[in-house]
Order: sequence, then C-alpha cells, then structure tokens
Amino acid sequence: MATAVPPIISPKEDLPPPLTSASEPPPLFDGTTRLYLAYHCPYAQRAWIARNCKGLQDKIKVVAIDLADRPAWYKEKVYPENKVPALEHNNQVKGESLDLVKYIDSNFDGPALLPDDSAKKQFAEELLAFSDGFNSAFFSCLRSKGDVSDEAAAAVDKIEAALGKFSDGPFFLGQFSLVDIAYVPFIERFQIFYSGIKKDDLAKGRPNLHKFIEEVNKVDAYTQTKLDPQFLLDQMKEKFGIA
Repeated sequence: MATAVPPIISPKEDLPPPLTSASEPPPLFDGTTRLYLAYHCPYAQRAWIARNCKGLQDKIKVVAIDLADRPAWYKEKVYPENKVPALEHNNQVKGESLDLVKYIDSNFDGPALLPDDSAKKQFAEELLAFSDGFNSAFFSCLRSKGDVSDEAAAAVDKIEAALGKFSDGPFFLGQFSLVDIAYVPFIERFQIFYSGIKKDDLAKGRPNLHKFIEEVNKVDAYTQTKLDPQFLLDQMKEKFGIA
C-alpha cells in the first residue's frame, strides 16, 4: 500500500507515491543511488532541489517516505536516525540536509552550486550558519498567536539585508547557489504562513526579498519540488493545531 503523491505545482518527472509501513523496501545497497525524502518536508526539499540543479534525475532515484506511517525497515536497514532526507550512495547512507546538499554538489557531475569567489564562499558559510536561527524563528512564529513575532520579523529583515550584499543577481550570492537551496523551502513556507494565517505580506517593504521570490519561482529545479500552497498551509495548520 502507498499514499498518494501530494499536489506538486510543476512536476517534470514521474514521482513515486510515498512508502508506508505496509510497503516493501526497495532492493537496498544494489548500486542504485537513492534520495529518501518526504515531499512536504522542507529539509528534504533542500536535497531534492540540489539533485535537480545538478541534473541528476536519472542518477539519483527519489524514494518517498510517509512520515506519518513510516516503514520499520527505513530505520532498521537504511537510516537509524529515521529522518529525511537521507542519501544511499556507494553502499553508505548519509543524512542532514545541509551536509547532503554539499555532498551532492561535491560528489556528482553537474553545475557547481557554489561560486569560486572567496568572498562569496565566506558569506555562504555565514548564511548557512544562520539558517538554523532563521528556521527557528519560522517555527516559533508558527506556534505564536497574534501578529508576527519580533524574532521572526528580525530574521526576515536579516535575509532582506543579505540579499542586497551582491549586485550581480537577485539571489544570496548573486547567482543561484546552495545558499538559496538552503533557504527557499523555509521562505516559501514562511510566505504562505504570513499570508494565510497572519494576513501579512512577507515581502512587503522588502524589495530584495520580493525580487528573490519572483526570480526563484523561475528556477525549474526548485519549482519541480514546490507543493500546492493550500496543501502546505492546511498541513501546517494541522501540525501546529491552528484553526
């Protein structure tokens, strides 16, 4: 048995339905490279976007896991941490989303996800280090009542400032990079939540963020992973008990 693939805005490949506790495992460690993910998980979306950016759809197979009814074999035989994403490659399994984005960039062919410029590389590390703080502000905002919290507003303001550092493009390092991959799943959800629950516009008064959102929605590697906003909003409401 398997659950349905959720509504994806711009699917460009035939994606498999999520595997449940009743599903048999794939033929593990048979030489196939597999990316284990949940379609609605922002952390897994990072690795999924990186795979697409590198043009690895034929080399890294997507295996979707139903996190609400996950198979026992996933923890027992694939990834003891029992989380997504995880990457099965060369008879090993690696996890942690930011580590996986870097691993995919370093170990597979395709366009580089980081520029050679040393100043941009240094700024990339600073932004990646802040990503957990940004995500924490996002999740605290989800749980809070009333208006957007000062913590969340400050986190978004920091993103607005970061997006203005380089003038050679609308993204964090000018051109699309692994930094954008790290942030866009959460910016996407933050935007949906601001609009759908807080009745506020995340990008209002933030022209750099407005441009980022506009331009990132032209990046196929990202839009191929993007779920229907109403689906995500309903899922977030259910998870956080919001009426």
